Amino acid sequence: MKRIFHYLKKYAFLAVLSPLLMIGEVFADLCLPKLMTVIVDCGIAAGGDVSGSKLGSTVMRILFGEGTYSSMQVIITFGILMLVVVLIGGFFGVMCAYCAAKASQGVGDDLRRDAYAKVMSLSIEQTDKFTTGSLVTRMTNDVTMIIEFVEMLLRMLVRSPMFFIGGLIMLMTLDFSFGIVMLCALPVMALMLFFVLGRAIPIYSKIQLKLDRLNCVVQENVTGARVIKAYVKEDYESKRFEAANADLRDTNVKVQRIMAVMHPVLTVVMNAAIIAVIYIGGWQIDNVGGTGMTAGTIMAAITYITQVLMSIMMVTMMFQSISRAMASVRRVNEVLDTDPVIVSGNVTKTEGEIAVSMSNVSFRYPETTGRPVLHDINIEIKKGETFAIIGATGSGKTSLVNLIPRFYDATEGEVRIDGEPIANYDLHALRQKIAFVMQKSELFSGTIAENLRWGKEDATDGEIKQAARIAQAEDFVLSFNEGYDAYIAEKGASLSGGQKQRMSIARALVRRPEILILDDATSALDLSTEGKLRAALKTELKGTTVIMIAQRIASVKDADRIAVIDHGTIKDCGSHEYLLEHSETYRDIYSSQMKNGGVVNE
Repeated sequence: MKRIFHYLKKYAFLAVLSPLLMIGEVFADLCLPKLMTVIVDCGIAAGGDVSGSKLGSTVMRILFGEGTYSSMQVIITFGILMLVVVLIGGFFGVMCAYCAAKASQGVGDDLRRDAYAKVMSLSIEQTDKFTTGSLVTRMTNDVTMIIEFVEMLLRMLVRSPMFFIGGLIMLMTLDFSFGIVMLCALPVMALMLFFVLGRAIPIYSKIQLKLDRLNCVVQENVTGARVIKAYVKEDYESKRFEAANADLRDTNVKVQRIMAVMHPVLTVVMNAAIIAVIYIGGWQIDNVGGTGMTAGTIMAAITYITQVLMSIMMVTMMFQSISRAMASVRRVNEVLDTDPVIVSGNVTKTEGEIAVSMSNVSFRYPETTGRPVLHDINIEIKKGETFAIIGATGSGKTSLVNLIPRFYDATEGEVRIDGEPIANYDLHALRQKIAFVMQKSELFSGTIAENLRWGKEDATDGEIKQAARIAQAEDFVLSFNEGYDAYIAEKGASLSGGQKQRMSIARALVRRPEILILDDATSALDLSTEGKLRAALKTELKGTTVIMIAQRIASVKDADRIAVIDHGTIKDCGSHEYLLEHSETYRDIYSSQMKNGGVVNE
């Protein structure tokens, strides 16, 4: 909870003002039964005689002077006073709610923003460990629970104790026996609170975990909708969703069943206390003369008992909110307290003849054992060179290029950019030098121009169009009625695979990067379009270092050098002609794809 109070410091003025305003509202509510007593005892029962009430006589004397007053005069006067008190209390209540809401929403906004920034700073391995569904739940549902807790804290922390203490005091001033009735009811309420909250609090942590699971299932089903339909797995996934949903439902029902005991017990205790007050008051009126017990006093006592018991109910709600918030705070803190594995350096600019170099690099994915994914990698890629990587599926090609922008750090050895170890680079500066086109094209809902400007926010229309021409995307973009202002659906669902790949390449080219990494980024393109793309890259990006991964010989044969990777290490490296002559692995790949001068398995 320390972190929540740390965030609340920024809104200290509102956090202090809100409870003060609540004091005014509670004070107004506690005054109402006293005013009602005067109306009943003096205005109705005594026909306007206020001599039996110190409060009544004082108010009437101040407003109307000494004399006698009619029944309606007393009723209307104190009725108006009650209305004024209600309006004053309502003003305090509204302002208290406004201040509490503004402070709590501010805390939630800051907390959510910091949690999001922390998620963005985490490495891929760390976000995978949390899972996407869990991170979404933590930044939405968990932060909402914390917001509700802060708002309740600022309002109910004062309201409940004041009603409890103030109501007891007012009961005692009416008649000491009424206070004894209330004190007899309190142990029953305390035992109930102990029993209910002791069983309910541990379940709230389980609810958040089950909500995580449900969100993960929903996310997988939504993002994988096409695969589900293609394999006719709707029924299977529906059952999986129903299982997760039923698990969450049953857990919620379990805790609500426990909490449901509260209201009936409160009602029974409250009505029992009211009956006791009415009995004691009636007995005193009938049997003990001159005690000052009146119908108005009994009515006021009933109101105060209701207020005291309702304050206990509010305390219960507070504990319920606290228990849920504690579970949520722990989950959000897990994110905020996670230190990024990939730590940014401070080097922002370097120059060197060698664009990328790797020395004795080995790599294994976190929390895995066995043979490393990469081992004994030694390469040097010159500036402006087109360097291709080819190899069998699972040989480590993507893992190798993932080390260049520091998506992961090498387990052993050193990766350098422009002669500088990448660990020394400022992460923002490092990734600004690199444009990465991944195997899976990730596009975002918005216009084509907005997606291309991801590469460079201030790109001109001319730069966007030029990047689209180089990426061979211009023709299909102009086929849309709105051209570059055409709207594309989330994840580019309205585009074909080849169109998405060309869009991704164009987005990378807008940046005019020093290093362009193409991770099998042309696999959905036909050979003719791919050939035009390679020719355009060679012409337009002469000074750019291009590192490309491909499965097809035809895609890499024109590269300056080709690295053949096999079982996590580079077996051979050289030009297409050199490898055909000296590399058995490359010849095997070539033979499997070439037949009678034509390309197979395209």
